[in-house]
Amino acid sequence: IQEILSRPTWSVESLLPDENSPDAPTISPKQLHHLLRLSALPLPSSPEEETKILNTLRSQLHFVKEIQKVDTTGVPALKSLRDETAAAEREIQVNLDTLKEAFANEEVLGNYYKRIRRKEETPVDTKGAEDWDVLGSAQKKVGRYFVVDS
Repeated sequence: IQEILSRPTWSVESLLPDENSPDAPTISPKQLHHLLRLSALPLPSSPEEETKILNTLRSQLHFVKEIQKVDTTGVPALKSLRDETAAAEREIQVNLDTLKEAFANEEVLGNYYKRIRRKEETPVDTKGAEDWDVLGSAQKKVGRYFVVDS
């Protein structure tokens, strides 16, 4: 296995088109402008920018076509982007034991208008859920709000 894995059988560069590749898809400037209008994106401001966009789009389409050529017979379809192992499936299953555990952490309050709430002595682990910086990736912000330039 070590010997097989030590020599790569392909590279990302093999998925990108050559400069004069005959099978690379061509997109006309008219098609580019139509796609940009459909997606509500601004038109290129110069011929150089248009050429750059066309080249990028051409290489992306070539990449997708190369990926589509991969033989996937016998490979089961991906249902979702999560762990689909048997252990992970068992972990996310809701059964009677998990329900009993959840109900044990709740209490019913009130006589006429009953409310259910989590018992206070049961701490909830919010690490990673409440301590992340919401505005961390915002490019422009004012106070505790992010700004979107339209």
